[in-house]
Amino acid sequence: MTHPTRTQSSLRLGVNIDHVATVRNARGSAWPDPLRAALLAEASGADGITAHLREDRRHIRDADIEALMAGISIPLNFECAATTEMQMIVLRHRPHAVCLVPEKREERTTEGGLDVAGDQNRLADYIAPLREAGARVSMFISHDPRQIDASARIGAAVVELHTGLYSELLADGHAELADRELAALRKGAEHAASLGLEVHAGHGLTYDNVEPIAAIPEVRELNIGHFLIGEAIFRGLGPAIEEMRRRMDLARG
Repeated sequence: MTHPTRTQSSLRLGVNIDHVATVRNARGSAWPDPLRAALLAEASGADGITAHLREDRRHIRDADIEALMAGISIPLNFECAATTEMQMIVLRHRPHAVCLVPEKREERTTEGGLDVAGDQNRLADYIAPLREAGARVSMFISHDPRQIDASARIGAAVVELHTGLYSELLADGHAELADRELAALRKGAEHAASLGLEVHAGHGLTYDNVEPIAAIPEVRELNIGHFLIGEAIFRGLGPAIEEMRRRMDLARG
C-alpha cells in the first residue's frame, strides 16, 4: 500500500500498541502479537509506534520492546516512568524517542501529566544520559506553563500535551468547558513551540474529537492507541488507522 509522503511540517501519527498486549495477556498466550500490530500500523500509514513498558508489565513486556526494536522500520517511542530500571532498559535498547510519564500501580491508565516543575533537578539528571545516548526525550505534561517552562529548562526536546481532560469533557457533554480546555491546549502548544520544544499531544483521542487538536499548528505529532485498538475490532486495524490519518490530514488542511 502506498501512502503520501510526509513533509517536515506534516502532522505525524504515532500508534500506541499497548492494548494489543493487554488482550494477549488476558489469556496468557502469544496472541495477539504486538509486533504484528506494529507492522500493520506501519503499513497503514503510522509514522511511529508507541509502547509503554510499565513497572508492573501489565501489557507491554520486555520481550515486546526487543521485538519492536528489531522488527519495525519506523521510530519507536518508548514510554516509561522515570525509574532507574527504565533508564537502564532505554540505554540498552536506545530507541528513537523516550517519553517520560507519571505512573501509579493502581491507575487504569496514565492519569494527568508529569510534575516536571516539582521534580526538576532529579529529572534533569535522569534525562542527561538518555540525551547523550541519542534519544529524543519527551515530557508528558499538562498545558500548565510552569510544566512547559521546566521541561525546556531541563533539556527535553519534546513535550506531549495531555489531552485527556479535553476528551473527557467532550464525551460527558460539557462543550463549553471542553472549548476552554482546547483553548488552553492551544496556548500551551504555542508557548512550548516558542521555547524551541517540539509539541506532541495525546490521550483519549477519537474520531469525534481529534480534528480540533490536529488543527493546532504547533502540534507535530499525535499519539493514539486505545481508541484505535478498540475500533480495530469493528473495522480492522489498518482501516481504523487510515481513517484516523484521513481525519488528521483533513484538519490540517
